[in-house]
Amino acid sequence: QVQLLESGGGLVQTGGSLRLSCATSGGTFSRSAMGWFRQAPGKEREFVAFIGSGGTTYYSDSVKGRFAISRDNAKNTVYLQMNSLKPEDTAVYYCASRLGGPATVRSSAYDYWGQGTQVTVSS
Repeated sequence: QVQLLESGGGLVQTGGSLRLSCATSGGTFSRSAMGWFRQAPGKEREFVAFIGSGGTTYYSDSVKGRFAISRDNAKNTVYLQMNSLKPEDTAVYYCASRLGGPATVRSSAYDYWGQGTQVTVSS
């Protein structure tokens, strides 16, 4: 059973930075596509970024140029570096993994999810 555990969330001021980590276990991380999603109160879960097993990355327009996704296959961990944070980035951030298919923006395509980590950006 694949397990994902996010960490690194917290409270930060506008313009600040945070680095989220998602440690995985129980699967073949190096062959998995990984995604980050977020859900703000009262809103639908939305795509943030993905990284394919080969390292291809893609970002939502709302975070492009501010966030960076990366992976360390030796540590079975995916990261999300978040810079120039804005109040509208406030949400619970989830990582997700997909084995057997390409990385995608569709949340329904991912097989496993973490429990989420809260990111709050104060104005």
